[in-house]
Amino acid sequence: MSEITGRIHSIETCGTIDGPGIRYVIFTQGCPIRCVYCHNPDTWSKKGNDASVMSIGDLMTDIIKYKSYFKFSGGGVTLTGGEPLMQKEFATALFKACKREGLHTCLDTSGYDDIDDTTKELLAHTDLVLLDIKSANPGTYKAVTGFSIAKTFKFAEYLAGTNADTWVRFVLVPGLTDNEDDLHGMAKYLTTLSNVKYVGILPFHQMGAFKWEKMKIKYKLTDTPEPTVQETERVRDLFRSYGFIVR
Repeated sequence: MSEITGRIHSIETCGTIDGPGIRYVIFTQGCPIRCVYCHNPDTWSKKGNDASVMSIGDLMTDIIKYKSYFKFSGGGVTLTGGEPLMQKEFATALFKACKREGLHTCLDTSGYDDIDDTTKELLAHTDLVLLDIKSANPGTYKAVTGFSIAKTFKFAEYLAGTNADTWVRFVLVPGLTDNEDDLHGMAKYLTTLSNVKYVGILPFHQMGAFKWEKMKIKYKLTDTPEPTVQETERVRDLFRSYGFIVR
């Protein structure tokens, strides 16, 4: 039987923002949605001209080199993307290998997935889910991603039903995701998910805009300002008022 491989966009060996501690962060290739603020549009295509095909064995050989850093910092391995749920068989095999080594596993996902047995098996070997919810307002969600919010809601509710440790992340975009009613709607929705205690508010930035130009994709947010520190903190305070720990 041939070894399972994955299509990998890039790797960050000492990440500190995609889960707790120092982390080995694997950016997978392929994404089913098209967020207007995406800073990695080069991960959208399943093939990806610059993607590398890597085996579980090769990845684990490299990951284990950093095991002492993970142990010291409370870190581990994070799968992000792109959307790792587009390579569920690979993700499951990798996380199983990580758990055999006693490593903490984290899945960074939009939750845009048809939950099947492979999804459930992957989540059974996932210690933490970073769930990126673009908006709880169906209209705003579609404006951001081009798709329906239904799958993300279903995924979030499956995580809650299994009491999966989940942190929610939300990108604050002036004029798009900062509507006051929408923000309260998001906070109220999250209070229905008993497994969510942490919320990360990520301020929109323009650092990926050059990739859209390079790829000749129309970028709609050229004139959108980045939120100020004060604006971002106000939104964090809003979520804190609903009882969440906010970062």
